[in-house]
Amino acid sequence: MGDEYDVAIVGSSLAGCTAAILLGRRGLRVALLEANRNPAAYKRMCTHFIQSSALPTLQRLGLDSELEAAGAVRNHGYAWSRFGWVEEPEPTDRPTHGYNLRREILDPLMRRAAAEVPGVDLMLGAKLRELTRGPDGRVDGVVADHVGRLSCRLVVGADGRSSKVARLAGLPGRESRNDRFAYFASFRNVTIPRGQPVQLWLLEPDAAYAFGNDAGVTVLTAVPDKSRLPEFVEDREAALLRMFEDLPDAPDLTDAELVSDVVGVRDYPSITRRRIATPGVALVGDAALVLDPVWGAGCGWALQTAEWLSDAVAKPLVTGTDREIDLAARRYQRRHRVRLWPHQFFAIDFSQRPRFNRLQRLLFAGAARDPWVADRFYAYGTRNRSPFVMFSPRMLARAARARRAGRSE
Repeated sequence: MGDEYDVAIVGSSLAGCTAAILLGRRGLRVALLEANRNPAAYKRMCTHFIQSSALPTLQRLGLDSELEAAGAVRNHGYAWSRFGWVEEPEPTDRPTHGYNLRREILDPLMRRAAAEVPGVDLMLGAKLRELTRGPDGRVDGVVADHVGRLSCRLVVGADGRSSKVARLAGLPGRESRNDRFAYFASFRNVTIPRGQPVQLWLLEPDAAYAFGNDAGVTVLTAVPDKSRLPEFVEDREAALLRMFEDLPDAPDLTDAELVSDVVGVRDYPSITRRRIATPGVALVGDAALVLDPVWGAGCGWALQTAEWLSDAVAKPLVTGTDREIDLAARRYQRRHRVRLWPHQFFAIDFSQRPRFNRLQRLLFAGAARDPWVADRFYAYGTRNRSPFVMFSPRMLARAARARRAGRSE
């Protein structure tokens, strides 16, 4: 019985640990496979931003207080465009804040929390080799380093954008071109004006961020147009700092001290999978969908999609048949598609557009001048609401009126 589980989760980062915690709490036996042998391993290619849409998930996990004890900084929306600053009003109908916390703190914290749940076995160094199938072709287990074959009723792919689970299960993704690239690094002794833990500049076509994090660390992020790539190839640190030199209300970098490598990626296409579930397999987090990193939704969606899947499959895993498990996974797939594909559509459009379109110009201008417009703007921007809230007649009328008033000033 030692190699028989209800669920095998491949990947023990945010999505994998969330699923392990929630399914383990339902009394299920969960194998949590991590390719790295180091329990303190963490994702380096991440700016550590958790949108407020994921706050209810963190609270349900009971980890929001642990994040704050670890030094997590509460974040709120604060963005600049050529129309001025847009500050997120105090939310009244959605979660009040997200968190900034370095992944070197967050990932081990999540992994420890998952490993402490009865029924969850964290398996380090368990690099996935293959999926196994029963006589009917349904996936019924995994083969991984150091643990051999594990049988299970559901394999959860939480193994990131280059998901091996997705490839082995026959769940291909469609890549969409991204005309920007990204580099970032951590600094100390950076002062962010206006007392804001987060600042975003949308410069058309470039973008830049400053994220205040735990332990007095600030993450500076550049997301420039690919025409600027040679600058970063020549000197990453100098090019990164140049991005912040002449920004409105720029961070004070006079005493800035680099405390990490400058890391980045030269090409980061969005990935959309038409199917994220197949008999015996379901995908969560970046394994299911990869969004343009300029919007900082990956961490939050890792937590949320793992929660959605866990809620869908927990009961049939406890009492149901394999067919009922697969039907539940398809219900999760539909929910994922309805909730996230509209965001993905507009994000892909933005990633291939050097300047705002007419609608974006209207909304940014209106949000900079009307708090009511700004509130709904951030309801979408924090991924708490569908993009379609931006198309309501009242929203468009208020934004247009605010923009006209701004022109007359």
